Amino acid sequence: MMDGENLTGLSGFILLGFSDAPELQTTAFTIFLSLYVLMMLGNLTMILLINVDPQLHTPMYFFLTHLSFIDFCISSAIVPKALETFLLGRSHISFLGCFAQMYFFLALIICECFLLGVMAYDRYTAVCKPLRYVSTMSRARCYGMMVLVYIAGFLTSLVHTVLARRLSFCRARSINHFFCELPTLLQLSCSDTRANEILQVSSAGLNIVGSVLMVLVSYTYILLTILKMPSASRSLKAFSTCTSHLAAITTFYAPGMLAYIQPCKACSWDRAKLVSVCYTVLTPTLNPLIYSLRNEEVKGALRRLWVRKLVPHLSRL
Repeated sequence: MMDGENLTGLSGFILLGFSDAPELQTTAFTIFLSLYVLMMLGNLTMILLINVDPQLHTPMYFFLTHLSFIDFCISSAIVPKALETFLLGRSHISFLGCFAQMYFFLALIICECFLLGVMAYDRYTAVCKPLRYVSTMSRARCYGMMVLVYIAGFLTSLVHTVLARRLSFCRARSINHFFCELPTLLQLSCSDTRANEILQVSSAGLNIVGSVLMVLVSYTYILLTILKMPSASRSLKAFSTCTSHLAAITTFYAPGMLAYIQPCKACSWDRAKLVSVCYTVLTPTLNPLIYSLRNEEVKGALRRLWVRKLVPHLSRL
């Protein structure tokens, strides 16, 4: 149980960023700011394109809209405060701000985990059951899946946050990180955190394993279906619709498993920060590029938007 006096005597936590290597702070600020700007441009452009182009009003792009939205929110929950930390060398964050940041970040990460599994099911239906795709992935079912994704993410995060809020942090309040992440907060506590660690590892294991299992099963059937196709061009076209999703899965799950499917005592600070960079700024920045550079439909939508909206405007200038 949290000792109330331990918290009332403190004003919050101190985020140290890379203060153990001051020469990295300016470099980190530049990298994070550049990636954050690219992330905003990429994800907001994807959301805009998908919403204004009727040809992209399909289940796959409906889910991609939510992927871009979640990626945007993940970075926006972390990067602005991290930039302040890098710029000042360290920064203060209140208890409420710290736990709010942890709650939203963890909720959004879990949502993305489940969403990637749902997107794998969507690709399985499109490739393996094309004649039933429209009825199977109906508008109502797509919305229902997304509601379940968000409920699972925000409820699971709430459990972690409530249990972490009950811990005592005594006088140790310097977080050797650039944001309030669950494993780092557990390391900072002077309470018994075994229950929190067990919940963290088991919850991450169930979320990731469940989602990965859905991905593996879906792509096993997809591969078998592609191998049975008589035409090489049809096989290539079917597989090309899945490559972007496979790339997004790889860039998301690898750092997530390193960060959460292990007891926090086994983590090193340097590796925790490096892994966190991957899914706070790198993956959200890469996802729009992954889905646009290899996707002719997105490129076509971008050209149509340019012709419809921007060219007439430029001609009037």
